[in-house]
Amino acid sequence: MGTRNPDSLQHNSIEPDRGFDGLTPDVVIHAVERSMGVRCTNVCRPLSSYINRVYETGLVDGGAVIAKFYRPGRWSREALQDELDFLRELHDDEVPVVPPLPGPDGELLHELDGTWFAVFPKRGGRPLDEPDNNTWPQLGRLVARMHAVGERHPPRNRIRLHPLHSTMEHLAYILDSGAVPAPFRRNYEQAVSALASDVAPLFDDAAMLRIHGDCHRGNILHRPGEGFHLLDFDDMAVGPAVQDVWMILPDRVRNARLETDLLIEGYETFRTFPCSDLRLVEPLRAMRFIHFTAWCARQKADGGFARIQPGWGAPDFWRQELADIETQRREIEDAISDGA
Repeated sequence: MGTRNPDSLQHNSIEPDRGFDGLTPDVVIHAVERSMGVRCTNVCRPLSSYINRVYETGLVDGGAVIAKFYRPGRWSREALQDELDFLRELHDDEVPVVPPLPGPDGELLHELDGTWFAVFPKRGGRPLDEPDNNTWPQLGRLVARMHAVGERHPPRNRIRLHPLHSTMEHLAYILDSGAVPAPFRRNYEQAVSALASDVAPLFDDAAMLRIHGDCHRGNILHRPGEGFHLLDFDDMAVGPAVQDVWMILPDRVRNARLETDLLIEGYETFRTFPCSDLRLVEPLRAMRFIHFTAWCARQKADGGFARIQPGWGAPDFWRQELADIETQRREIEDAISDGA
């Protein structure tokens, strides 16, 4: 297997006219060598990632690292540093996450021609299977340990998961992107604005802390002998604790009472669960709709058509989107009536 001299590519950079897409294997390998003070092999494998560019790079001394290049314009430098600092805090408190590796200068975040990146150790494992009654409390304990660290202090520059903050920011992006056809623009803006305004008072008394933000089962890895690990803090936010609970559940709270109770039982081993926040689950689900639509609009703007569903943005899509928002409004009303 070929090896590389860390000094051999000192002047490699992203080609100016290609920007983020100019991350060739040579560029990636040299960036890892320079930032980490290591020697890499010629192995550089792109890994699946919807937003960023992620590569596995082999090391001459054995093993491999994962280099994550953040899509420019999505997060500020301070916001990216928040993510990496949170991961290091969690790791230092023995919460099972995959922390970024510091370079020789101790820095976690590195820069290459205007693109920020971080380097992580490679960790194997398997995705979370369908949880059983013994697994739910374990997941609850894992989330609670994360939140116990997350509530210690606020981040510097992370989105606030609140209808009048994150949802309205997503709506502004969707409208500014030009993704909504003229015949649907006014109805869509009114529907989302009304929804955000109606559910906002439910968040008045909710404690806000650093959370994972995208804690679905695909971001939970099982490592034999080590239990569960939390992955991908790219959507780290300031928000209510229940956000990191409802996305793990198999169904709406009213249809998953046993699983919800078991999760909370495990959670309360390390932290009191704010049960009153269960009223936020359906509003948060509605906010997720808007979040995902904004994500798709960004993918379209970036040319990532392969990453969004066929027909996205066509008139039929917006008709269905408006219908889904109205259906979710009824779900919110029913959940409030049921006391959850």
